[in-house]
Amino acid sequence: QVQLMESGGGSVQAGGSLKLSCDVSQYTYTTGCMAWLRQVEGMRREMVAHIDSDGSTFYADSVKGRFTISKDNAKNTLYLQMNSLKPEDTAMYYCVAYPGCGTTQYWGQGTQVTVSS
Repeated sequence: QVQLMESGGGSVQAGGSLKLSCDVSQYTYTTGCMAWLRQVEGMRREMVAHIDSDGSTFYADSVKGRFTISKDNAKNTLYLQMNSLKPEDTAMYYCVAYPGCGTTQYWGQGTQVTVSS
């Protein structure tokens, strides 16, 4: 069973930075995809960043140029470096694993990011 545990969330002022981490167990990074999604209560989930098994990345337009997704296969850890944070980045951030880059998804419990103006 794939298990994911996010950390690194918190409260920062606009313009600040945070780095989220996601420790993953029982998962093969070399053949799977991973992503960070976020959700504000009562609103739709938003794909923030995605990384393929070959390292290719995709970013939502709202975070392009400010956020960077990366992974450390040796440590089984996914990261999201968030710079120049804005109040509209406030949300619960979730780490998601897609074995074989297919439709099966495994989610972490989420970590809250709050950006004040």
